Amino acid sequence: MSGDSGAESTSADAETMSRDTAFEILTNARRRYAMAYLRTQSGPTSIGELAEVIAAHERDTTVDLISSKERKSVYTSLYQTHLPKMADAGVVDYDRHRGTVALADGADELDDYLSPAPDGANWSRYYLALALVSGVVVGCRLLGMYPFTAIPVLGYAALVLGAFAALSAINLGLDRRVELTRAGGRGRWPP
Repeated sequence: MSGDSGAESTSADAETMSRDTAFEILTNARRRYAMAYLRTQSGPTSIGELAEVIAAHERDTTVDLISSKERKSVYTSLYQTHLPKMADAGVVDYDRHRGTVALADGADELDDYLSPAPDGANWSRYYLALALVSGVVVGCRLLGMYPFTAIPVLGYAALVLGAFAALSAINLGLDRRVELTRAGGRGRWPP
C-alpha cells in the first residue's frame, strides 16, 4: 500500500487497526510529528515540505534555519522507512512516484491512543469523592451533630443531587469537547 501505483487509497480497507500496529506507528516521534502536521493540511503535501517542517520541529527552530543536510536526513528516513510503514498501516496515502503524502481515514483510529481522556481525568475518583463527602455530611446531619443540624435533611438531599448534577454536566461537557475535536480531524501543530 505504499502508493507505487499512483494515488492508491488505503481507506478502502474495512478492517480496524490492531493495537500492536497502532503502538508501532505511534512509538516513533517522527511519525507522530508527521501525522500532526498532515492533520493541519487540507490535501496532499510534498515529502520535501514535510521533511523541512519535521526537521525544524525536531531542532526547535524555523524551516529557514535548517541545513540541507538536516532536511535530507529527515527526508530519507520518511521516504524509505516511516511513510511506507504508515501507508501499510492505512494511516497515510503515500504516493512515492509523485512524492506526496496525505492523511488517510485510518489515522482516525489512532486518536484514542493519542488523547484517551481530557487532561488524564479519572472521573470515577471525582464521583467517589463526592459520594463519600456527601455521605459523611448527611450522616452527621442524621446523627444530630452541630452545625449540620442547621440545614434540613431535604436541603442536604438537594445539595447532594445538585453537586452530582454539576459534576455530571462538567464531565459531559469535557467529553463532548474531546469528541468535537476528534470529529473535526484537525490536530494542533506542533504536537
